[in-house]
Amino acid sequence: MAVYSMTGYANAVAGAAATGEEAGNAESGTPRAGAPGPGLTVELRSVNGRFLDLSFRVPDEYRALEPALRELITAQVRRGKVELRIAGRADADAAWPQPQPEQMNRLSRLEGTVLGWLPKARPLSVHEVLQWCKGSSVAERADEALLEAARRAVAGLLEARAREGERLVAVLRERVARLRELADQAEPLVPAVVQRQQARFLERWQAALETSGADQSVPREALQERAINEAAAFAIRIDVAEELARLRSHLDEVERLLAKGGELGKRLDFLVQELLREANTLGSKAASIELTNISVEMKVAIEQLREQVQNIE
Repeated sequence: MAVYSMTGYANAVAGAAATGEEAGNAESGTPRAGAPGPGLTVELRSVNGRFLDLSFRVPDEYRALEPALRELITAQVRRGKVELRIAGRADADAAWPQPQPEQMNRLSRLEGTVLGWLPKARPLSVHEVLQWCKGSSVAERADEALLEAARRAVAGLLEARAREGERLVAVLRERVARLRELADQAEPLVPAVVQRQQARFLERWQAALETSGADQSVPREALQERAINEAAAFAIRIDVAEELARLRSHLDEVERLLAKGGELGKRLDFLVQELLREANTLGSKAASIELTNISVEMKVAIEQLREQVQNIE
């Protein structure tokens, strides 16, 4: 399953024949009879957002289409701020209907009936006849042409978001690989740091015993054992092996989600928070400049990871 970015753009010409590449490129096609001319274009723009936020910028004569347009978008898009815009204007010829014979016959019969009852009534003008024809099947075909253009635009938007999603996945995997390298660098430093800190602790303890003239009632072996226990407790406090293990586990889950695809933006955002927690803990426990530097580099990589995750649906 693909990974979708929340950033994308697509458009489609209303009334133009689908060409397979038109959605997202606004390539012109052959207008259909009775539909808006190529002056009308359906545009879709989307950027990142916590939830699905839709906005419409359409001419007043097409406001009635908003529920159908909303349904088209919500069926395919889950997150992001999406704007739909109907740009341009219809051709003058397309704005007026082409009267059909059945329409004219019916109107003629109605006019004859009215004049039979009201002989002083004024005959219909050409403008009134066209206005009467305008409100029937031609308007329905115009609305359907715009809806069809919206469908093609939504398909183009999904393709654009999928292409951007592929690039985001590549960046995320690069950051994950970098974090694994840093964890591998930190792991062999832990035992050496622990041993060095234990040796320093015991040296300071021994020097303190020699200079303070410790009470001879306490056996020297007991004092040495206490020093060893204190050193072991200190080593446990500075040991970051558990943090490195959890960090690797979170990285494994990130890679699993990227391979699975789908709607994973919120899950990845949670995992990034957990990764940052482990990196902060590692930094607070670091007892050497090497581990401190690794912790800082981890935080930088995780922040870069967060910036990209915020664009994933």
